[in-house]
Amino acid sequence: MERKWWALGAMVMSFLVIGFDTTILNVALPTMADQLGATTGQQQWMADSYIVVFAALMLPAGLLGDRFGRRKMLIAGLAIFLAGSVVGAFSTSVEPVIAARAFMGIGAALIMPLALAVVPTMFEPQEQSKAMGIITAASGLGMPLGPIIGGWLLNHFWWGSIFVINVPMAAIGIVACVLLLPETRDPAAPKVDLLSTALTTTGLAALIFGIIEASERSWGDPLVVSMLAGSVVLIAALVVRERRMVRPMLDLKLLAHRPFLLNTLAATLTMFVLSGLMFVLTPYLSAVLGNDAFGTGLRMLPMMAGLTVAAKASAPLLRKFGSRAVISGGLVVLAAGTLLGATTGVDDGYGFAAVWLTVVGFGFGFAMVPAMTSAIGALPRDQAGSGSGLLSTVRQTGAALGVALLGSLIAGAYAGRLPDGAPEAAKDSVVGAHLLGDAGLARAADAAYLHGMSVALIVCGVAALVTAVLALLMLPAKQAPAAAEVLAPAPVDA
Repeated sequence: MERKWWALGAMVMSFLVIGFDTTILNVALPTMADQLGATTGQQQWMADSYIVVFAALMLPAGLLGDRFGRRKMLIAGLAIFLAGSVVGAFSTSVEPVIAARAFMGIGAALIMPLALAVVPTMFEPQEQSKAMGIITAASGLGMPLGPIIGGWLLNHFWWGSIFVINVPMAAIGIVACVLLLPETRDPAAPKVDLLSTALTTTGLAALIFGIIEASERSWGDPLVVSMLAGSVVLIAALVVRERRMVRPMLDLKLLAHRPFLLNTLAATLTMFVLSGLMFVLTPYLSAVLGNDAFGTGLRMLPMMAGLTVAAKASAPLLRKFGSRAVISGGLVVLAAGTLLGATTGVDDGYGFAAVWLTVVGFGFGFAMVPAMTSAIGALPRDQAGSGSGLLSTVRQTGAALGVALLGSLIAGAYAGRLPDGAPEAAKDSVVGAHLLGDAGLARAADAAYLHGMSVALIVCGVAALVTAVLALLMLPAKQAPAAAEVLAPAPVDA
């Protein structure tokens, strides 16, 4: 086998670990809530600290690689990811875990764009589609593997094992990159705009902080209001700065292309729902239905299987019917699945959940992958690279907002339905309520949690229907392929 294919194997391993890192955390959250005493808000931060940093730093990380060497920065990203995993594995309280996850987000931001960027430098044009397809498959495979591997590890080892598994994979990736990857750079690439990077990171962090804290304080709390207002100011300043720059880091002018804007909106919504649903689903499967970590991971498979099957089946449908029909249809299926899930009752077993999770998975697959492909295909070829970067950043932002907003909705609705005088442990989470050993309180907490989950799922369903209508009314019936012919779909990361 040629050296370049061995090098591709190293990048596949990198994408695989990024692919399952978010989903593997979700099955561990109930265990971490138990052993670390993490509240719902702290669990949201454990999930979101990684995603916020990942989203904010993806574009500047790509520019660093262009200017200073893609192999060098890719190795640095893997080393940072490895170090963050070690810190997370051996933390003894919530705050170091949140910090470790944020540090891992820096590594992931370096790994993803730079691993993709080296493909054209290693492979001939006729080989690039195959190489990109392998990377995309690895990233997609990571999502269903995460809950399974995470559940198995939690059943046999301590919760830190979900971080330890990253260490050998990242280490192998580093060695392979050192030995097999050629160094490439683009001296003409624009400089990293530190002010834009700071505005992006602080603006997103303030927004997420305000949303998460709103569930524990109130939407009118002075701290929450000031954080949300501050995020608006920071993001507005970012927009103004980027629009005035000759070579912006985030080319917001691309959003003037209506097909690109609407396809990006559809892809972002699906990431919003997927990430939020993964967060709220785990306590239901573990605490309410009483499954262990491995059983919880297995019970997420219907959604992942539906997503995988629909993602593969979407390509021929896209060619035959066009993006408008496939994407709007997928969003309607997603809405149907979430609204069906909103009817879940305390006495409904897993069989009913498996049905609506499968429907949701099909909706994800039929909406997200065609939307991503069509978004890039809507742009001229010379804008495909910057469009892909903007799309990835906005999608990751949607994922962070999904965990924050849906998690806050469910936390507020849950707390409001608990009996008066419920212990603090029960108010913190439904997992805490079950640990108290009071059967009546556990039953009440289950009902309260399902109420909150229903509220979150209704919000998802309504948002999906609104986006489906927008896509149906405003997207062209048939989209002429442009960049989509030469670019493989971006990896499906969570």
